[in-house]
Amino acid sequence: MIYLLALIPAIGWGAMPLITGKIGGSPVNQMFGIGAGASIVGIIAYLITKPTVSVTAFWFSLAIGCLWTIGQVGQFISFKHMGVSNTMPLSSAFVLVMTSFVGIFFFDEWQGARALSIGLTACVVVIIGAVLTSISDGTSDKKVSTKWVLFLLVTTIGYCAYSIFPKMPQVAHESSQGIFLPEVLGILLGSVIYTICSGNAKAFKQKEQYLNILGGLSWGIGNFAYVFVGKALGVVTASIFGQMNVIISTFGGILLLHETKTKREMIYTVVGIILIVIGSILTVIAN
Repeated sequence: MIYLLALIPAIGWGAMPLITGKIGGSPVNQMFGIGAGASIVGIIAYLITKPTVSVTAFWFSLAIGCLWTIGQVGQFISFKHMGVSNTMPLSSAFVLVMTSFVGIFFFDEWQGARALSIGLTACVVVIIGAVLTSISDGTSDKKVSTKWVLFLLVTTIGYCAYSIFPKMPQVAHESSQGIFLPEVLGILLGSVIYTICSGNAKAFKQKEQYLNILGGLSWGIGNFAYVFVGKALGVVTASIFGQMNVIISTFGGILLLHETKTKREMIYTVVGIILIVIGSILTVIAN
């Protein structure tokens, strides 16, 4: 049963871009939907589990949730220009490599020659996989370009902060359930700030603003399930299962969102996804 539960994060995270892609709307609509939907899950989870959290951890988690918004906004904008099937492998690779190097330099991970060699090999494998998925014959209107790859890379900093924050001393001794609600409230706050500061306050009157809450529910359920999977199977196994979301979102983008790829592009994409998954497994082995 626990292994079935372990698939929920991959399904929830992988389905989110497909749901928001089907619903449509602007990145502002989609970002608000994620924040609102995830907050609904967070409130329900809080009422069921009734966790405790310190004041410091609450506000710190809220701030990290706001930072996560930067990464997700970057991803949504990239979906519009490069497509889900091109963006997701690149995004996953950037997050994996970036958080791995932060772990090395700031948290003393991959200690010893064996761990370091496995970890660095994993990063190279992931990078090669990401490059392969980005190869384009130029036949689609949504193709990978240097401009949008760099944009995605820079905004991934928000995801990186979110990924490493459970290891930070401000929340290291807090329960995962306790920091989950302030995290998702921070995402909602960040989405509201983004909406207003980008001059799109009129978005609150658009139906897509609220239909995209379905995508937020999917992401929130996946994220909360990850809390329990991590405790039951360990973070390493949970991470491996979670990385499978890139398979769902990439091939879902092709099949459900009708993002076209030539036979050559498809071969490179399949090989690239396999390499990203292998690299993901190697990084957790290195830890």
